[in-house]
Amino acid sequence: MLDVSGLVEPKRTAADVFCYNESMTDELNHYVRTDEHGVMRVADTHVMLDSVVAAFDQGHSPESIRSQYPSLSLEQVYGAITYYLGHREQVESYLRRQDAEWARWRAVAEQRQAPVVERLRAMKASGAERAT
Repeated sequence: MLDVSGLVEPKRTAADVFCYNESMTDELNHYVRTDEHGVMRVADTHVMLDSVVAAFDQGHSPESIRSQYPSLSLEQVYGAITYYLGHREQVESYLRRQDAEWARWRAVAEQRQAPVVERLRAMKASGAERAT
């Protein structure tokens, strides 16, 4: 039997901890990327991190989220959730920016009528005029 009573565990330095944390961050970054439009996406898919976070916050399990997004592996779902939990402040800030962007586009869309809607209304109005 090997006697290990005299062995002492090596002391870890701040640099050791930093390197470990940095490598963990690099691994998590593998699960979430920011595309050319500034949208956070899960791994190399088109699934937005927003969708996974919303489902997770609504209480869906990773397995349930995986079934909603077949292009994601279960590992990618867990990785995205882990990234979110580890970078909550950054992700929440991103989600607020996304909400503001969607609100801006919604306002623009509400101000403009789609050309097809305008044509349908004109057709309806001309049909009502003929009927009278």
